[in-house]
Order: sequence, then structure tokens, then C-alpha cells
Amino acid sequence: MKALYLSDDGLQLLPDYAQPQPGPAEALIRVLCAGICSTDLEIVRGYGAHRGVLGHEFVGLVESAADTDWIGRRVVGGINLGCQRCSICTQAGPEHCPQRRVLGILDKDGAFAEYITLPLTNLMPVPANVPDEMAVFTEPLAAALRITEQLTLAPGEAAAVVGPGRLGMLIAQTLALTGAAVTLLGRRTASLELPAAMGMTTALVDNVPDNSFDVVVEATGNDQGLVNALRLVRPLGTLVLKSTFAGSVTINLTKLVVDEITVIGSRCGPFAPALRLLAQRQIAVEPLIDGRYPLADALAAMAHAAQPGVRKILLRP
Repeated sequence: MKALYLSDDGLQLLPDYAQPQPGPAEALIRVLCAGICSTDLEIVRGYGAHRGVLGHEFVGLVESAADTDWIGRRVVGGINLGCQRCSICTQAGPEHCPQRRVLGILDKDGAFAEYITLPLTNLMPVPANVPDEMAVFTEPLAAALRITEQLTLAPGEAAAVVGPGRLGMLIAQTLALTGAAVTLLGRRTASLELPAAMGMTTALVDNVPDNSFDVVVEATGNDQGLVNALRLVRPLGTLVLKSTFAGSVTINLTKLVVDEITVIGSRCGPFAPALRLLAQRQIAVEPLIDGRYPLADALAAMAHAAQPGVRKILLRP
């Protein structure tokens, strides 16, 4: 099969990569559509140690499985594969298993390929009224929803999302559903044009005074975003960190202590409510799509996705 493979020598589109074989409790899934994420781009830049096929946002069709009820169903899938034996897996789930593999991110070939395998326990059927190009947003939308699992926002509470990119726009929409007063912040006027056209409250981050928000979510994927987010959160407020990126950050953390800021790291989230929101058309995802490529042009697709201001690029094997 064709697959976009990352080795120590960089990205390569391989025309004859070995098709994966499902285990006894797994499904073989033909990838229908996959989305390029900022994490994929950061892995190429040096984040993490994954070597293999990239890609973790996908929708696919089950072609074989020991449980034949799954065959022929369109699915999305949780990206974390835990050992299923340790206390973390059995009590909290696979997301923090010390031995976990992560689809397209850590020791598990991902979805920038014609086929993938996943455990049946990771799969979730896609509602018939959710087309492929919406379903592919399930994983990042679930990541956005994780924030509302971790903290409770009161109606009218002042919240900001720093970073109007792929994930930031999903986060802003999900936080707005809580009734919070959400502002999406960016560094350039051009980056705010789309969210403003979609009805979101926006502002240039450099124009916003210090200590303006009760909750600030950092979703820029760069160290300057963290600097801005910390500046904007009020004393006794909450700072939510969503970015994963290559490199180190040098930042003065004194404010965390003096102003008693609560810091929350936030990663993967729940798929079921994400699919419900997509089915109910409560989250707009189509405007975020900036390009579509066949898998044969995956290298060009990755280059496009890496350009400043580009949001979601889709791959179709």
C-alpha cells in the first residue's frame, strides 16, 4: 500500500509499504479521509521519537474484523493503545498508560496510508448524516472537548483562546457552548478574518491588556503563545496548555506562583460527544478546510499544511 513514512532521513511517500495485519481483537480499516494536524508537522520537526507512518485524524471503513458486526461500518478511532493490564488502563483508560502506543505519534503506524489497524475497543461508528470530511474532525474536536471535562466554565465567564488555527477555532466553538464569553486571539489581522466571519469574538493578542481573562487556553503551537497566555490570565485564574511542539521554552514562571495560577495540561478527549456535536451541526468544521490532496501527493499536502495561516489539509487515499 502507499504510505507517508517518517524515517531519520525525513518524510518519504512509499509506494509499496507492507499492509498491516489485524490481531484477533483488531479491525483492518481502509482509510477514507485523514487530516493533517499541527502535531504531525511538529513530529517532522523533531517533536517526539516516532518513526513510521504519520497521521492520527481519520475516518475509515472496516474491511475485516473477528466481530463481523463491524465489517462495512464507517468508523473513527481513539488513538491511544494501552497495555490493558496496568492500573492506569483499568481505572482511567489508555491515555496515560506507561506502555501506550499512539496512532501515528508513538510506535504505531498511522492514518496517512491506505490501511490501518486498531483494536475494536477503540472504534466508534460514524452517524450516517456525518460525511467523511466532517467525521475526520472527530479527534481534534474531542481534544477541544477535553477542556470542558477538566474545568467548569460559568455563563459569562471571560475566556480566551490564544491561537486562531486548526485546533484553536474548535476550542473557541466548544467553550462558547458553555455560555462563557470567549475571545479568540491572534497575532495578525488576517488570521482572525475567518473566525470573525463565523461570528466569533476576536482580538489581536498584543492589544489586550494583562490579566484580562479568567481562563486562557494556549493553542498556538509556539513558545510565544505561552508567553502571551500567561500574561493574559488573571490572578487566581486558569491556564490551559494544549500545544505540543518541538524545542524548549524559556519563560519566567514567577506569575504562576505569585498570582496562584492553576495550570492544566490537556490532551485527548471524548469521541462520543464530538460525534454528537458534528451530527447536530453545532460545530462548524467545513470552513476550516483549506485543501484536499490524494495520498499520492502527501508530500505536497504536508508542505501546504506547514504554511503560515493554513488550517486543515485533508488526505484521501
